Amino acid sequence: MSGNPLLKGLRPTHPGEILREDVLPALGRSKVAIANLLGVSRRQLYNLLEESQPVTPRMAIRIGKLTGTSPESWLAMQAAYDLRIAREDLAEAVAKIPTLEAAAEA
Repeated sequence: MSGNPLLKGLRPTHPGEILREDVLPALGRSKVAIANLLGVSRRQLYNLLEESQPVTPRMAIRIGKLTGTSPESWLAMQAAYDLRIAREDLAEAVAKIPTLEAAAEA
């Protein structure tokens, strides 16, 4: 986990939350209209907004085009979210893994 004490205890932000809370309200369109504009099913969009599905490369390209943002930024948000969750989930197990000296020097 990050060494930043300000981040300790904060849950990571899923890109679906950013889309739901910040982006969609600014676009001023219904979720159904956004799904249609993205060319995806309502269920696909809702799953993302409900944070039950990740932003995939294909979805990142669609969201990037619709919002004028880079697909890379959406994928980076997803990767940061996934990494933070994995670090939290694996913290105890990873603490038991030694760091080999030769690997640390590479």
